Amino acid sequence: MAPLPDEPPTPELDPDERIPGAIRAELKGLPPETADVVAAHLLAAGRLAEEDPALAYRHAEAARRRAARLPVVREATAEAAYAAGLYEEALAQYRVLRRMTGSSDCLPVMADCLRALGKPRDALSLLDEGRHEVRDAAMRVEAVIVQAGARADLEQWDEADRLLRQLIERPPAGAPKPAVARAWHAWAQRQVEAGRPEEARRGFQRAVRLDPSGLTDALDRLDDLDGFHLVVDEEALAGEDDDSATPASPSDSDDEQPRGPASPAAGVEEGEPWAEPIADPTSTADDTVRRTLDGGAEPANDGPSDHFRDARPGTSDPPPVPATQPDWPARPDDDTPTADDAQPTDLPPDHHD
Repeated sequence: MAPLPDEPPTPELDPDERIPGAIRAELKGLPPETADVVAAHLLAAGRLAEEDPALAYRHAEAARRRAARLPVVREATAEAAYAAGLYEEALAQYRVLRRMTGSSDCLPVMADCLRALGKPRDALSLLDEGRHEVRDAAMRVEAVIVQAGARADLEQWDEADRLLRQLIERPPAGAPKPAVARAWHAWAQRQVEAGRPEEARRGFQRAVRLDPSGLTDALDRLDDLDGFHLVVDEEALAGEDDDSATPASPSDSDDEQPRGPASPAAGVEEGEPWAEPIADPTSTADDTVRRTLDGGAEPANDGPSDHFRDARPGTSDPPPVPATQPDWPARPDDDTPTADDAQPTDLPPDHHD
């Protein structure tokens, strides 16, 4: 198949680069030449998902043009579209993927696409109809986070609080620690929005302990709450890099005198602190969602959020709050969290700020 004019060039396959087994298995039914082209575009889409989501989507589209019937290609296209902020396209691809595989594990992401498109009621309807079909424990956590976000979009603050509080107190059985960390992060973000900084700090601290690899930005959010941020003089650092790259002159090499301590960077007085307080200790950084092709990518701030967007559509007739709580199964006794994961006993009471 000839490439389209706006299609990115097919990358060269690195012989040492390992192609994931799921991709290899599905590409076996394609002619070898086509399979190599599709694999190259899929791998490029995965590498570029964070640094250049738009280009990643173009690579995924190039793969879809050649192998639209493969679920792995549809999934890559959907995730790349989500990362690039193309929520209509992402929603369409996820719908096709759900029909192809029969799995409803993509429902939380589909609902988040609807939120980004300004349709929180549709997002709630989708989750209410299909949340019991979601099998993956991590995606069941995401389903509750998106559900709470949709309630917040409709300014149903108490219900959003209730959903998140129940999630951190009784996460789905088998939920991995990174997913539980995201639940705590969502709850803490809700406390920030409600003007409860101490509770927010507690939630972000719990997220940091559950997520030592830093998949969430909980550590940065703690710095924001504490009123400190790192001040970096990028021009001075660039100048130091240029100086270090300059070859030493003969006179420099003959200098036998010992070197003294390095002088401060340009623009920084000796003894000047490296951090300074933020004017508003309650201000927070933009909350973004990372969803890469192998587990997450990062949509723009004006897109869907795992928590709550600042611009919430006003409504005059919000959907009724369900009388019953989600019936996720409780964590079994043999999967009791460790001491570091213990649930807090001093959670604030549910109330509307």
